[in-house]
Amino acid sequence: MKLLSYTRNGKPSWGALEGNDRIVDLGHVAPTLRDALGQGGLGAIRESLAAADRGAALRLADVRLLPVIPNPEKIVCIGLNYEAHRLEAKRAETKFPTLFPRWPTSQTAHGAAIPLPTESEQLDFEGEIALVIGKGGRRIAKEDAWSHIAGYAPYNDASIRDWQYHTTQWGAGKNFDGTGAFGPWMVTRDEIKDGQRLELVTRLNGEEVQRGNTDQLIFSIPVLINYISTVMTLRPGDVIVTGTPSGVGVKREPQLFMKAGDRIEVEVSGLGRLENTVAHERTP
Repeated sequence: MKLLSYTRNGKPSWGALEGNDRIVDLGHVAPTLRDALGQGGLGAIRESLAAADRGAALRLADVRLLPVIPNPEKIVCIGLNYEAHRLEAKRAETKFPTLFPRWPTSQTAHGAAIPLPTESEQLDFEGEIALVIGKGGRRIAKEDAWSHIAGYAPYNDASIRDWQYHTTQWGAGKNFDGTGAFGPWMVTRDEIKDGQRLELVTRLNGEEVQRGNTDQLIFSIPVLINYISTVMTLRPGDVIVTGTPSGVGVKREPQLFMKAGDRIEVEVSGLGRLENTVAHERTP
């Protein structure tokens, strides 16, 4: 299944994409996709989809997409999780994953404009693969980790670099409103084999700027789930953003930052393509 969140005529809802352009609305099952994952999980969603009225399907073109999970309780991002990126960043090896948070207000959707804030011209791209937790838990064993995943989606952990480096903590540069693009949909784990190699490509204005795959992760997905759930209880709808490959703009010579009018894409094999433009942030 491909599950997505959206608004239509100003009303938020969620549903399943069938084919390339038809949405079966499932907003009657639960208010949000996060709620549906928590109440009955993917099994209940499949049952509701099977019983849904196909005659009431919506056209994809008639809705405005939201981030896959618009209201996650937690967004946990992983830094420096590809070896080539660690090397380009000139960071020492670590025995444990680097974690940092994003807040829901920092997210935006497929097709939306990522805002370039007035305070900076250093808006950088970070193509990543996100996973959504379907079954919660604490101290989840690595061998059980795959069963806790609901699905996967492309993510752009776009970063305001100068603000990121104001201190040794990265939170400021990672949480400007609307900079973390998430979508267009989540592909459920029944369509992605556990441990399947996923290829990620980031393109800026059609030119490839990043390429990597999940075989290159320093800390694998089961290791991440185990480590994070040791610190905090993971709940359905929580999002883990697994890290970016090398090629980020801040480490290039000369540096390459996104500017107003640019088009940025993050494409992941089996998951789809996340596309956004860049625009100057509107201020009051």
